[in-house]
Amino acid sequence: MHDGLIKIRPDKYRAKSVLKMSETTLEMIRSIDSKKFPSIIIKEYYEVIRSLITAILIADGFKTEGEGAHKKLIEYLNSNYKEFSQYEISTIDNLRIMRNKIAYEGFFVNESYLKRKKELISTIIEKLEKILKEKLI
Repeated sequence: MHDGLIKIRPDKYRAKSVLKMSETTLEMIRSIDSKKFPSIIIKEYYEVIRSLITAILIADGFKTEGEGAHKKLIEYLNSNYKEFSQYEISTIDNLRIMRNKIAYEGFFVNESYLKRKKELISTIIEKLEKILKEKLI
């Protein structure tokens, strides 16, 4: 059921720390010029989403490691949190692929992509934060 996941003791303190870091990253994203640096913003949005999913796993008592760890995070979210549509899951996975291209191939994202996806990305982040905050009560 949880293939590729390692069972750990749930750690609310660590999950809260990751949440706080993602909030800091979102604050940084807001200060970046989206016309000039759309690739950086997309990369950082993905990092926020990945961090929030990681924090949810930590709160649930799991972690991922090694090759394919990011993909396993997305699969876990898809399997266990039905509040995300297939379109949202697919968008997260596309962001993962794009982030890898940016980081490892010097790929440049067009500003129009960021404009088109910004609202959807914000919705995904809000849903992840809501889930996480409910777990940390």
